[in-house]
Formats: sequence, C-alpha cells, structure tokens
Amino acid sequence: MVDEVALMRAAETAWTAHRARHPDVDAQDSRRCLLERHLQRRGDERESDAEELASFGIAYLHRLPEDEC
Repeated sequence: MVDEVALMRAAETAWTAHRARHPDVDAQDSRRCLLERHLQRRGDERESDAEELASFGIAYLHRLPEDEC
C-alpha cells in the first residue's frame, strides 16, 4: 500500500503531464477523479512509489477515450 502523500504526488504529476499534452482539458475535468481512483486501486494492489504510480497514471489517462466521464 502506498502512502497518501506519494499517491497525491503521483496524481498531480500525471495530471500535469496530461494537461501539458492536452491544453484544452480543464483543470477540474472529471478525468482527474478517475485518475485518482485508478491510482488508489493500483497502490492498494501492490507496493509502488510516486514515480511508478505517476507513470501508471499517465498511461491510464492516455488510454481514456476523449469523451470519457
């Protein structure tokens, strides 16, 4: 299980990278919530550090359909 600080750092890193590639995405887009839930589940499944979780998050956001949410 990953600690809450590492989880939030990973989510912020992944979300920032996603928004840099997609400037039309609003900061409060609901995909952020999906990302955080995904990373929480991922962290619960196995021990991960913030960098590894961030890379999982970036890959997850990349796979989401544009009209997701």
